[in-house]
Amino acid sequence: MWKKEEVCSLLKDAVARREIVVLAAKCEIKYSGRAESYLGDGDRLIILKEDYSLLVHQPQGNAPVNYMKSGTIHSSFVEDGFLFLKCENLVQKEFLTIIMKKVYFFNSHKLNDSQKIVLQGNEADMANMIYKAPEIIEDGFKPVSQEEQTAYGFIDVLGTDKEDILTVVECKRYCADLAAVTQLRRYVERIMDAKGLKNVRGILAAPRITDNAKKMLEDWGYSFVSVIPPKYLAEYSKSQSKLDEY
Repeated sequence: MWKKEEVCSLLKDAVARREIVVLAAKCEIKYSGRAESYLGDGDRLIILKEDYSLLVHQPQGNAPVNYMKSGTIHSSFVEDGFLFLKCENLVQKEFLTIIMKKVYFFNSHKLNDSQKIVLQGNEADMANMIYKAPEIIEDGFKPVSQEEQTAYGFIDVLGTDKEDILTVVECKRYCADLAAVTQLRRYVERIMDAKGLKNVRGILAAPRITDNAKKMLEDWGYSFVSVIPPKYLAEYSKSQSKLDEY
């Protein structure tokens, strides 16, 4: 078990050097800001980052039970045998006090990371994949444009089917829901009005669709096609053909 006076000194030095701090402690937490909250004694993981943001995690779950945003001022001291960590963000008007009864471990280190995360497999990637391999949607489908602008937003792929009927394809990277169906309908109706057409098809492309969304889709005369988003940073799903196979 770590001595609280030792941890307090190390914590002050690490904050001054803008190091990452990771410690585990039995503590209680008082918070005032977005709401008022109190968390009784329990074992928690505390992470303090170089931008002075702070996260408190319980032993289970991926979301922090408490947090403070960057720019927070941190001060620590020992009083009545307890280690106090006071966190104040005056701009956000948030205040957090962690009262540590036991400290199980403490570590601090200067970390460097200038990289930005690369996202792949979003709706734009799906639209590009469909534009290059329109057979994914159906035989005879021919894309004519991507990101067609309407008053309600951009249509992912606009094309014609084998009978030369204008077709709107709306892409969703996750499970399509009722909101996706209503969005598709708005795009179809907008294209009909803008181009003076009475018959425009609507196709929703997504890995899967909820039952109630599929029912609504069919009631409005639209179609669903199961399409797996492209994974440029990993292998394709075995059920999804690769582009070079077409």
